[in-house]
Amino acid sequence: MGISALPCADPHGRCMHLIGVVTALRDEASCITSGPVPFNEKLQLSDQAMLWLSGMGAQAAQVAAQGLCQHSATALVSFGVAGALHADLKPGDLVLPDAIASEQQSWPVDRAWRQRLRQTLQSRVTVVDGVLADSAVPLTDERSKRNLAQSTGACAVDMESAAVAAVAAQMGMPFIAVRAIIDPLHFSPPPALLGAVYPDGRVNPLHLTRLVLGRAVQIGTLIKMGIGMRAARKTLTKVMQITGPDLQFQMSD
Repeated sequence: MGISALPCADPHGRCMHLIGVVTALRDEASCITSGPVPFNEKLQLSDQAMLWLSGMGAQAAQVAAQGLCQHSATALVSFGVAGALHADLKPGDLVLPDAIASEQQSWPVDRAWRQRLRQTLQSRVTVVDGVLADSAVPLTDERSKRNLAQSTGACAVDMESAAVAAVAAQMGMPFIAVRAIIDPLHFSPPPALLGAVYPDGRVNPLHLTRLVLGRAVQIGTLIKMGIGMRAARKTLTKVMQITGPDLQFQMSD
């Protein structure tokens, strides 16, 4: 089904839009709505926007994007946090990429939509241009980040945007990514911590306690991660407060 087959008219014949927003983490979804968010199913935010909390990773994001399309989405957004691949990016910076890139393929974003967002937000938050890289796994050291930056030319990385972009391209619909930096180039979550995190980003407190007591994870590391997430969430929340859940999409895009 291409975009020409997507429903876009209300009972009065007016062309309507319905934005589908994919987030991987509950901390990301809470920047969009303060209410309860179901896991791995559609949440209607307004007449113009839906949210799908997918969990981490490309496969989960693909399922979410396809699910939103099945619920008549006319445009898709990948919304959440990203890791920095450049030393000049800091937590809280907003990446509005002009393309999503893996080592094998790239996907453009909708230029008009992205530019409109940039013009609206640039006086309120630090907006970064460039390419957003895809990674199949969390990057847990600076060397792997630098290697990915070199191979893709990207300034930041996440694990879901490429999957959402691919679905949008397949469906022939507009797509953008909105990503706030959570960790700088020189800092990444330690590999040991990944086993204590649920797919939606919540932490298993018992497992985390064992890691801390066993000194596999340092308290200072957790504090630094919390600071990064707070900065990223502050930016993402501000974006939603300024633009609304449809992120200023227009059917002319």
